[in-house]
Amino acid sequence: MSKLTVGFALCGSFCTFAKVIPEIEKLVREGYNVVPIMSGAAYSTDTRFGKARDFIEKLENICDAPIIKTIPEAEPIGPKKLLDALIIAPCTGNTAAKLACGITDTSVTMAAKAHMRNARPLVIAISTNDGLGINLKNIGTLAAVKNIFFVPYGQDDSLGKPNSLVADMTKIPETLKCALEGKQYQPVLV
Repeated sequence: MSKLTVGFALCGSFCTFAKVIPEIEKLVREGYNVVPIMSGAAYSTDTRFGKARDFIEKLENICDAPIIKTIPEAEPIGPKKLLDALIIAPCTGNTAAKLACGITDTSVTMAAKAHMRNARPLVIAISTNDGLGINLKNIGTLAAVKNIFFVPYGQDDSLGKPNSLVADMTKIPETLKCALEGKQYQPVLV
């Protein structure tokens, strides 16, 4: 494999960071050049799942690159064709809604908009408590867009949170490989 450059954007579904970071490490081990991107919330919020500074340091060490964290830093991704693919994992319902409506007000949505203009793959690993509620229409909208591919997802707690959907983060590398070939990894629903 020639060294491909993949953007990896994290949004504020903090509970999934522990599942996403090992997948970033896996991509680096597989030979991808990974460019880290974080939404403002992901970059600046300390939660019960960890301190923002710790996640920032870990990502920058894994990727050996500074995190893209602002809209001006993300904008050149498109005109300079910086990425072969972009992964948003975790992709919150908020970010999915913004993408579906063409709203560009965070580093992650700007990265996606800029990247999509080049007709290159955007891989989404959804993580939202309202995926089978109001956000289902946004997921459906995105699923119908050319060059958008979903990491397989399903209900993570069908009894306690019946509307919640979370991607199987371990499927990120396989989904990326398929997306780079223009194919959706199957099955999408797990």
